[in-house]
Amino acid sequence: MGIGIPEIAVIIMLINILTLAFWIFAIIDVLSCNFEGNDKVVWLLVVILLYTLGVVLYFFIGRNRKIKVPQDLV
Repeated sequence: MGIGIPEIAVIIMLINILTLAFWIFAIIDVLSCNFEGNDKVVWLLVVILLYTLGVVLYFFIGRNRKIKVPQDLV
């Protein structure tokens, strides 16, 4: 007994659901944060158009480019 087609289909479906969840989270994060200049539009386009690669790029590069709000203003 090994892994059959139904098991592989379930694994692929779970990976797709997780990818979609990270994609939606990235879009919400881009829209809710402040960036310099047109960076918000650029990151939104990167995340939407490149899907999985865009999410990975945003989490490793884009999140570090947010404008930090001082704690006394929050």
